[in-house]
Amino acid sequence: MKLSEFQIAVEHEFGAGYGAVVVNDLALMGVGGRTAREALADGVGAREVWIALCDAADVPEQRRHGVGRPTPEGSGASL
Repeated sequence: MKLSEFQIAVEHEFGAGYGAVVVNDLALMGVGGRTAREALADGVGAREVWIALCDAADVPEQRRHGVGRPTPEGSGASL
């Protein structure tokens, strides 16, 4: 997962405003109690941070995978 895909996934799941709050304020046990922003700044992979964020926010399993990827043009696929 690229950082840009992480950002899209956060906005898709939490919305732009609340997503920023979650990334900046929610301590994630899956990345050592750091916030998503801190973990990313410390070099933790975006995918690992995304999963830790999903765990902390009780995001259902079916909404965790494939989110954030750009939609291939003409495929009709969605996030």
